[in-house]
Formats: sequence, structure tokens, C-alpha cells
Amino acid sequence: MLVLFDHGVPRGIARALQLHTIKTARAQGWDTLNNGALLKAAEDAGFDVLLTTETNLPFRQNLEGRKLAIVIISKNRWSLVRPTMQKIVDAVNAAKPGTCTVIEIPESA
Repeated sequence: MLVLFDHGVPRGIARALQLHTIKTARAQGWDTLNNGALLKAAEDAGFDVLLTTETNLPFRQNLEGRKLAIVIISKNRWSLVRPTMQKIVDAVNAAKPGTCTVIEIPESA
């Protein structure tokens, strides 16, 4: 799968997603795009999954009928994200077009 990491996603997650092709919004030149424009750009470029920390995305954008899946992680601090890595990997692996999955990351491990 082709996975796009949004601005706040810890890059360390990429090590756990080695079976996928990972690109960042910044590397794509999309680091200044707002959510709606980023979703469109990602879909137009053929991305399968958007991994983001934008927890308000489902409330700000109509996600119905999207060509890509969205996986949201609720926090971006690496020390909190690392213990939930398997949940993130499982969500990306199970992602289907038009779905939105939220991974709640606790404040402490």
C-alpha cells in the first residue's frame, strides 16, 4: 500500500510499516495544504492510506465515498506512540477505501 504521513506523524512509525511504501506530506510538497486539499491531492496521487494526527478531520471533512482510507492517531509524542505500534500497523494493514479508523493513544503506557 502507498501510505501518506501527514505533518505530525512520527516518522519512526515507518519502520513498522516496511511492507508499505511511505511518503510524507512534506516530501510531496504538500506540507502547506489544508485537510480538504491534502485529501484530494493524496487521492489524485493514488495513495491508499492517509496516516494523520488530525483528530478533528472526520468532523471537518466529508469522508464518505473517499478513495483512500484514513488512520488517525490521537497523539504524536513518540514515547506514547511506540507502545501502540502494533495497533497502528494493524489499522493500516486492514485499511479499506472510504474507512476512517481512530487509534486512541493513552497518556501513559
